[in-house]
Amino acid sequence: MPILPALNPWWIAIGLNSLLWAIAFILPKKLLTPAGYLNAWLLGVLVWGCLQWQGYSVVMVYFLVGSAVTRIGRAEKEAAGIAEKRSGVRGPENVWGSALTATLCTLGVWLLTHGSVDSDKALWIALLSLGYVASFSTKLSDTCASEVGKAYGKQTFLITTLQPVAAGTEGAVSLEGTVAGALASAVIALLGWLVGLISPVGIGICIVAAFLATNLESLIGATLQERFDWLTNEVVNVVNTLLGAGIAVGLGWMAGQVL
Repeated sequence: MPILPALNPWWIAIGLNSLLWAIAFILPKKLLTPAGYLNAWLLGVLVWGCLQWQGYSVVMVYFLVGSAVTRIGRAEKEAAGIAEKRSGVRGPENVWGSALTATLCTLGVWLLTHGSVDSDKALWIALLSLGYVASFSTKLSDTCASEVGKAYGKQTFLITTLQPVAAGTEGAVSLEGTVAGALASAVIALLGWLVGLISPVGIGICIVAAFLATNLESLIGATLQERFDWLTNEVVNVVNTLLGAGIAVGLGWMAGQVL
């Protein structure tokens, strides 16, 4: 018998995220708005409660790296009028635009782990875990590709015509941004494998899914975003991560991806 009873992961989730929220609240450097921190607290509780520290490490690395990348070349991007709103400080719309897909995957895993787990359930737990990692792999790829491309892209091209366009144009891509995005997706995929959420095959699947989804998102930006007012950056982010997770789950299904 253990000397101490096992702690309920939901109490750990509430305690840990409340502590981090309090620290973030008193720090002078803000990464999120007050409402953003509240929504991030809820996201953190859900992720830890459902996927424990393994899933939490993935979302934290995404958040910290993504926030840091947003600040690359900020002065130049602000001067050009292509910097993120609020100097990169994120609000609730950014939190859920980036993490709604991951949250759905997280809740799916949690629901499937209740009761007996047969082979079919085990497969879907593995596939949803893969989708969770792939969604953040895709989003960090998109963030890094966009921010690095705007800051350091020597030439940017419209994805539909490959004609040169100004940095920051919806649907624009650059070699520097594409390479940065691929490396970023690999970082999250490797982390997902190291913490046991995906298998080695899943690393490659996440990288491929992130690359395809990020380019499809650029295609949406170049062709549809300006035509529909409701197709905001946050909505496009949800579509982007849904594509990344969906492609990964589809590839995983075809590959018989299991942990």
